[in-house]
Amino acid sequence: MNHKFKTMKERVVFIDYIRVIACFLVMLVHASENFYAADASGLAGNVSMLANESNRFWVSFYDGGLGRISVPLFMIVSAYLLVPMKPGMTMTHFYKKRFGRILPPFITFLLLYTFLPLVWGGMTWEQSWNDFKMLPFNFPSMGGHLWFMYPLISLYLIIPVISPWLEKSTAKDELIFIGLFSVSTLLPWLHRFVSPELWGECFWNNFSMLWYVSGYLGYLVLAHYIRVHLNWSRSKRLQIGLCCFVLGALFTAWSFYYKGVPGQIIETPMLEWSWEFCTPNVLVATFGAFLLFTCINQQKAPKFITNFSKMSYGMYLMHLFFLSVIASYFVNGNQADPLIPVCLAIPLIAILTFICCIVTCNLISFIPGSKYIIG
Repeated sequence: MNHKFKTMKERVVFIDYIRVIACFLVMLVHASENFYAADASGLAGNVSMLANESNRFWVSFYDGGLGRISVPLFMIVSAYLLVPMKPGMTMTHFYKKRFGRILPPFITFLLLYTFLPLVWGGMTWEQSWNDFKMLPFNFPSMGGHLWFMYPLISLYLIIPVISPWLEKSTAKDELIFIGLFSVSTLLPWLHRFVSPELWGECFWNNFSMLWYVSGYLGYLVLAHYIRVHLNWSRSKRLQIGLCCFVLGALFTAWSFYYKGVPGQIIETPMLEWSWEFCTPNVLVATFGAFLLFTCINQQKAPKFITNFSKMSYGMYLMHLFFLSVIASYFVNGNQADPLIPVCLAIPLIAILTFICCIVTCNLISFIPGSKYIIG
């Protein structure tokens, strides 16, 4: 594709579309969880149960087939725009700029998810205080979606280290790394079905042979490869992108459907055995989806897309406050018989949550210093 860096005032149009869609897909994932959670919390915990065949199919479709690409797309977007670093930018300057943008809102919502549920009796003082004491080490119990921030921070930490290599690397060099990363995506399957300890892993060593070529760093290198070295025509990107997305999404949806027998309690990691974001199927689907987005050839995105893109970080941070209330209304205490059919309930929960987040972010934007709340 060989896109050159844009100036600070220019925007990459298809990236704005990705941010908006990926943000919505995150909400679609969490809306879906309300229809296979085995407890009253709404979101899937350590164990899950599907109430009926309809829930089995539609959760597989929405959460697996569509939603699983959301997190990797966000990772690719960050890498696509940030690597390699701009000439002359130091590690200190990069950290100051990136963390100055994401950490204040992140810390704000860590505190909000720790204490705000006390207002409506969503948690006890004891639970809130325990969550607060753990904030230096992990996300609070009511803000499970904030797990994403920690691997995102880790990518920001490594970008100044890997950036000099990416400036000089050839397409072949990057393909070798991407190939090793692709092999590493087999690890979640091998851990579940072969052995929990592989290639040097044991109770005194957590770092396997492929540790340093695995994880979201692979998406970072993939993003750079696509931007700099992938010179496919638009029609080729469209064809291969569609094929990869469909094949990856179908496998991801099937993997859940295959394991999810209605009426049976099952450990969530086994039900979601191929839903981790660094598995082969999710990698293929994400690669395909990203190629499809690059086929957008508009000179300028509609204003509402640009505005939604700018608000996507704040929307992601706050969305569970709205989604949990909206979902409880539609589920109505009965996953097997919600107020409307599950095929409509899941997307409607996500859409209403999306709208609530947009309105709230717009209102907050009028407050002085709003960037410290919603980014």
